[in-house]
Amino acid sequence: METVVDGGQRQQLTPPETETNTVVMDGDKYAILPNRPNPTRRRLLIRSSSSPHDQTTEKTTTKRVVLVRHGQSTWNEEGRIQGSSDFSVLTKKGESQADISRQMLINDSFDVCFTSPLKRSKRTAEIIWGSRESEMIFDYDLREIDLYSFQGLIKKEGKEKFGEAFRQWQEDPANFNIDGHYPVRELWSRARNCWTGILAHESKSVLVVAHNAINQALVATAIGLGTEYFRRLLQSNCGVSVLDFTPRADGGSPHVCLNRLNQTPNSPLAGGGSSGRKASKQIILVCHGQGDNEAANGQPMNMLGVIQSQKTAEFLLDLRVSSIVCSPTTASIETAGVISRVQEAAGCLGVDCVPRYVKTKQMKELDVEDVHHKSNKDEAVISSIQPGWLNQLDKEAVSALWNRSGKAWESLLMELSDEESKPGNIMVVVGSPVAHISLIAQCLKLTKEWLGLFHLDAGSISVIDFPDSPHEKGVILCTNYTAHLGRWSVRITRPT
Repeated sequence: METVVDGGQRQQLTPPETETNTVVMDGDKYAILPNRPNPTRRRLLIRSSSSPHDQTTEKTTTKRVVLVRHGQSTWNEEGRIQGSSDFSVLTKKGESQADISRQMLINDSFDVCFTSPLKRSKRTAEIIWGSRESEMIFDYDLREIDLYSFQGLIKKEGKEKFGEAFRQWQEDPANFNIDGHYPVRELWSRARNCWTGILAHESKSVLVVAHNAINQALVATAIGLGTEYFRRLLQSNCGVSVLDFTPRADGGSPHVCLNRLNQTPNSPLAGGGSSGRKASKQIILVCHGQGDNEAANGQPMNMLGVIQSQKTAEFLLDLRVSSIVCSPTTASIETAGVISRVQEAAGCLGVDCVPRYVKTKQMKELDVEDVHHKSNKDEAVISSIQPGWLNQLDKEAVSALWNRSGKAWESLLMELSDEESKPGNIMVVVGSPVAHISLIAQCLKLTKEWLGLFHLDAGSISVIDFPDSPHEKGVILCTNYTAHLGRWSVRITRPT
């Protein structure tokens, strides 16, 4: 049957009360795809396998939502402001990016695909969806941000024509106003509406294909971040982000976890930059290789961990790493040593003929292993960062972890600022998943209650860009990237 996209309740997202943010729905029923269509636009029809009134809201298993931004479009290539206009289409590069994403996701049995109906997104969704027979739902609320008079302009034209308004769009987007509208605020409201329909759908595995700004807003609203986080959580062409919604034991609203952010078809380190700007400095967070007992203090890596560290070192080889800072734990020291040796052997490995010397140091504030021993219940939950891991810690342990990570973050920024360098200095930081989750939260200026919002795997890489300087806002380019591990990578759609 066909269901008209019209009306419905709005999902409210509240800050986390314990270890994660929670999704709170108004009333006893979920609303399906709420929308307030503009009278000048035709109402959009979607296909639905059942009536929304027949659907139950009770969730018994984790729902995984995979967000994908569309591939490169013709207006992306031209540097033209697209907004919610529908004139651009995928370039050949964009089609190729979509096909790589299709291959990344080919083994997953998605239950449903939600997509923006704009051509560039719709075509990307069709390529990724392939021959799947499950339903594809077109939701107009998933369109790109409405930019009104800016749409269609080359960025240079926007600057010349709109002056102060364009400057505000670049520097203070949350308060940007044009044609009597606040586009980013409207976008956040629309993203909350989208979550209502997505979470109401009878499915465990959901694919959402949309656009840069709306995907940023979907990630941010899911974990409870406001409009001030616009452009802080990067979404590249065909970048994949994963969110898990895990039911609470008491039947309340689910825990939300950002399992990974912006997994791109190509390396996240290739030509890195944020919003088209070259990074001034960059921090690459490397989770040390796997050990046999992650909760035990001073354990070395096992064979899988050794392979992970070697793969990571090879992956970083084309970068000129200026320094490596690591936790004083055995696995971190071993991982840092492998990276350092490979960097310094770049000449004989045929990468370049200029001798490299990488400054390496240990930082005691990155050592959080003693936190494992202050857990209330199961150390295995903490060591593998399973959902609810933060609840396993005493309040004193969480506070100690947070205070230590704050000192570590400030020390890292100071080191990065002091490094002699031209713009583009790269610092590699090696530590445990718990330590790096804390650093990501510190970068975003969150509080300790938000630590449970993130997930990192052993051997993963997360990247933080500083477009201006280390003491300005950091941009999270990606989190929990593991594709460099090859056959040992963690599948994007594998439940935690």
